[in-house]
Amino acid sequence: MEIKLTEYQQRCREETKRFAREHLQPWVDKIDKMQSTPEHIIEKIKKNGYLGAALPQQWGGGGLDSVSYGIMTEEIGRMCSSVRSMMTVHNMSAQTISKWGTSAQQQQWLPDLCSGKKIIAFALSEENVGSAADTVETEAAADGTDFMLNGAKKWVTYGQIADMFLVFAQCDHKPVALVVERNTPGLSVEPLRDIFGTSGSMIASVKFNNCRVPGRNLIGPMGMGIKFVAHSTLDHGRFSVACGSTGITQACLDACLDYSQRRKQGEGKLKDYQLIRRKLTDMLTQLSTSRMLCYKAAYLRDEGDPNAIMETSLAKYHASSVAMLAARDAVHIHGANGCSAQYPVNRYLRDATVMGIIEGSHEIQQMVLADYAFQRPYQLV
Repeated sequence: MEIKLTEYQQRCREETKRFAREHLQPWVDKIDKMQSTPEHIIEKIKKNGYLGAALPQQWGGGGLDSVSYGIMTEEIGRMCSSVRSMMTVHNMSAQTISKWGTSAQQQQWLPDLCSGKKIIAFALSEENVGSAADTVETEAAADGTDFMLNGAKKWVTYGQIADMFLVFAQCDHKPVALVVERNTPGLSVEPLRDIFGTSGSMIASVKFNNCRVPGRNLIGPMGMGIKFVAHSTLDHGRFSVACGSTGITQACLDACLDYSQRRKQGEGKLKDYQLIRRKLTDMLTQLSTSRMLCYKAAYLRDEGDPNAIMETSLAKYHASSVAMLAARDAVHIHGANGCSAQYPVNRYLRDATVMGIIEGSHEIQQMVLADYAFQRPYQLV
């Protein structure tokens, strides 16, 4: 495994960084306060190909390798976790159609998903169902060749504006995955506001009241909606969240380096105090380890290595954990100013907290990774 980035990957970082600085930075605080992403920002994301960046080129996607996609996700997440979350849920849901969909489904949906003409959201969690995904209560009753969908989903990222939903339900006690169009009669969307972190990600609850869904919208085999379809979808999501969490850690370090050089305390500046330098060193170390774990997971994903799934979980667990630590220290370094919305570290702490919950909580990752360690003593691969 070669750590050195290619020229293309380096260019990808610089171009994404420039995009984030020019188009997201002027709006990031407003996105947080308004609890929504302006339409012109979404259009710029589409125009630059970020929604289809990791999707196959044959359907109009960018076909990016995993390292390049991870770099892109990190730089967007470094600036705005809410916008990064749109890229995450759209790419992970569209990737599912690319992997598990029939040829007809791919031809029907992927061109519009790659171009961003349509946005797809991931609808798994419910009021009473979170990590135990195989216990979803939404019902998809067979009705001839169609399904009658009843139930409700919660915490659907960008559900407020999604054109399509990847919905997981039970059909005669068998988990199924269905693509449901927004204009389906009986489907209703209710915005959820005052979310603690990633507050601009336009989260919604989605209700289904006798929604008739064509049987041709079934993704993957009957009964495999969770074991294969949802798990592969979440695997892509974990990789994206790991890289986005690394972006948060980088943003925390950036903010603290700047603040500690400007802020005077007594007769010196914050940067001259030993405890501050220790915190900065910890952030730098955490950032380096998170980024390397993401690169390693990306490399194995591109190689098709069977260890890629566990390495992705490891990267997600570590990166989201240290993002919280870095954000907490960043707030402390800023003191009372860190509690103010005038400084971005306030937002970083809230966003980092969310990273430890979505796409598999810290606790779920601990259980999975411990099992992996017992089954196969960990070693460098």
